[in-house]
Amino acid sequence: MATFRTLLLALMGIFWLQSGNAEVSAALCGPLKAGHYGPYDYRPANHKPNQGDQLSHAERRALVEDYHFTPRVENLIGAQSGGSIGPPGKDLSYTLRAFPNNHRALVSVMRYGEKFKTETPPGMQYPVECYFERAIRFAPDDVITRILYSTYLNKYKRTAEAAEQLKISSGLAKDSPFSHYNIGLAYFELKEYAAALQSAWRAKELGFDRIDLSEKLKAVGQWREPPEAVEPPASPAAEATSAAASSPPLGEK
Repeated sequence: MATFRTLLLALMGIFWLQSGNAEVSAALCGPLKAGHYGPYDYRPANHKPNQGDQLSHAERRALVEDYHFTPRVENLIGAQSGGSIGPPGKDLSYTLRAFPNNHRALVSVMRYGEKFKTETPPGMQYPVECYFERAIRFAPDDVITRILYSTYLNKYKRTAEAAEQLKISSGLAKDSPFSHYNIGLAYFELKEYAAALQSAWRAKELGFDRIDLSEKLKAVGQWREPPEAVEPPASPAAEATSAAASSPPLGEK
């Protein structure tokens, strides 16, 4: 029975990898239940402690990362818990149950699926894409999570969905030059050069002076300097006010 189940999961993984899954949902990817540990937001500024929490955000993260998301697990060498025997899937799953939008763990899960060439690598509770769905469901305003999801989607040629994630990210990035710059890099990987250029201009406008993105765009002939800001023409009322202000007072020559 165990052998049959392993074979079935492997076949499912091949199907997922080849076709991509555009139907991930809360029903498939499981509830974000508040358990004895989490779920918590990976971003310190967005941390909302559960009732009765006594530990700080940094302490919560350290507990997970020191015991489950160690360099051994992050680099897919093997498990950390359970006597460090077996693959890292269970530790990755635990990490992303506690912090669904742990950016580094999401990268590791994506690489884990690639390593085994399946959406259901050993020890994972859910298919790889589900961890992105869960992260976005938990923290829909997390720009980095959406950029990472776009990268995942692009790997499987789901470019329209990848571009949609970046479009949402651009709206969420607001005045963060770092976010706009990374969105631009992701657009470049999609070969969406016009959007990459707009992101590069926005990052530059906000004071981000790294040139990697502009150099990439120059290399493919897609870079242009941002247009100079043009002052709108003055209204007739404004011109009249200006003229009156420059005229000498009555009675003076």
